[in-house]
Amino acid sequence: MGTVKKPLKAVLFTGLIYNKSVNPESIYKLLGEEFGPICLISQTFSFVETDYYKNEMGDELKRVYIAFNKLIHMDQIPDIKLRTNQIETEIFSGHGKRTVNIDPGYLTSSKVVLATTKNFQHRIYLNTGIYAEVTLRYRKNSFTPWEWTYNDYRRNESIEFFNKLRTHYRMKIRSF
Repeated sequence: MGTVKKPLKAVLFTGLIYNKSVNPESIYKLLGEEFGPICLISQTFSFVETDYYKNEMGDELKRVYIAFNKLIHMDQIPDIKLRTNQIETEIFSGHGKRTVNIDPGYLTSSKVVLATTKNFQHRIYLNTGIYAEVTLRYRKNSFTPWEWTYNDYRRNESIEFFNKLRTHYRMKIRSF
């Protein structure tokens, strides 16, 4: 029988997709006020992997990831997802359309986990209508995708960000 242990905390990040009408600095400021100081921001790149958001958010969408300095308990992710959905609706929506998509997740030494409202065969129900998906796994000195990993999370820019964030995270947890 295994011994029950409290897991290490994880580092919170959000994946952002936004349209050209939005100043990303305003998103960073708002999310920093909500979740604490930002410790890492990825390079911004064009979100071209799918047209999923086109009807709602328009053309020429951008993708960026931001990570927060404060570590979280992994079981906080459903509440964080509910809060980011609320922020999208109250601040970044008009006429039933969003200008920003905010997808929170967390990173540990071994995985990148996304929170979602959408159920699917590879997702685990957490609570309050929120599911979790292990999107990337750490193998052979780098994060690597699964068969279900979104194409934008497969990009070199994304993998590079999560590898850097892992280094930051591991230095941080060593200090505990």
